[in-house]
Amino acid sequence: MSSFRVVICGGGIAAMEALLRLRALAGRKVHVTMVAPEDELRYRPDALEQPFTVSPPAYPLEAIASRTGAEWVQDAAESLDPDDQVIHTTGGQKLAFDAVLLALGARSVSPFEHVTLFDDAHADEAYHGLVQDVEGGYTRSVALLVPEGPTRLLPAYELALMTAERAENMGQEGLAVLLVTPEPAPLAALGEAASNTVAALLDRAKVRVYTGARPAVLATRHLLVTPNGPELEPERIVALPRLEGRLLPGVPAVDGGFVPVDAFARVKGMGGQVFAAGDGTDVPFKHGSVEAQQADAAAAGIAALAGAAIEPEPVRPVVWATLHTGRERLYLKARVEGDRVESEVTTEGGWPAHGKVVADELDPFLRSLEPGLAA
Repeated sequence: MSSFRVVICGGGIAAMEALLRLRALAGRKVHVTMVAPEDELRYRPDALEQPFTVSPPAYPLEAIASRTGAEWVQDAAESLDPDDQVIHTTGGQKLAFDAVLLALGARSVSPFEHVTLFDDAHADEAYHGLVQDVEGGYTRSVALLVPEGPTRLLPAYELALMTAERAENMGQEGLAVLLVTPEPAPLAALGEAASNTVAALLDRAKVRVYTGARPAVLATRHLLVTPNGPELEPERIVALPRLEGRLLPGVPAVDGGFVPVDAFARVKGMGGQVFAAGDGTDVPFKHGSVEAQQADAAAAGIAALAGAAIEPEPVRPVVWATLHTGRERLYLKARVEGDRVESEVTTEGGWPAHGKVVADELDPFLRSLEPGLAA
């Protein structure tokens, strides 16, 4: 039995990708304990389709742990003791480690009052009723708001396009869909090619876009587009959440509670044994493909610490994003190099992913699971 102890905190995409990559690189050189409060990996990138079609799949963490030879502890990390190298859990357990990966995700916070919050963890609850009202002609105007600060940008554009398409498909052509964003152009963070393509789709769908804007929701059905925009009275106002880090005592944090990491996914100032990946880190663009790349870098670093013959490489972020439009899907690739973003756009097939996220280990693993494991 290996004496090198690894604790992975979290049960999402980053945690599972790291677990699988660590097994591929270090095999049984490491003993892995996975601690997570939930009992399923829910494939949340596909949750956006839930209000329009069906629920995304879920995979029992216990079964994943069994398949990968990991120990699964249904609990939550409460604090980290860097001196004794121990994770303390809310259930009172002490999990010793030689290396640890923090993949705790981020908290979703409502940036406005008087709005419906669209959180992909509760997508159906948040949006299904609105879709039904649009289909029946009971709702004639919908405003989608992007907050300032860290958020997952893609859902705002997907919801706008899919809502407009659903109304048209149901013969409700009078629906007004508005999108208010502080970005200088639609989806500008993914580069000029992606932004121009998405802007054209929004225009074709007759979605009214207010860019460089900061929405103020004064009351139910009372929206002020600042600094120079109009006052609007949309029947439904839906906002994306602002993301905040999950503070863990013993771990440094920067503005917003996010964990500072270097290019190798090591937590800064913690000696090289503590790694972090996912939305809870201080990476600027929040997307599952970047999470997976961080997780792969962290796994390589941990494997090297455990004695595997591997030279860790830094993360060079590439966003692989699938944009749901209600019609054909749009596939976006954006390579981030410092302040420069180069993007490519296609509508053709051949997308190398299980779903909306490209994760080198997790994608084929999920496809390999026997029918019935996804709940």
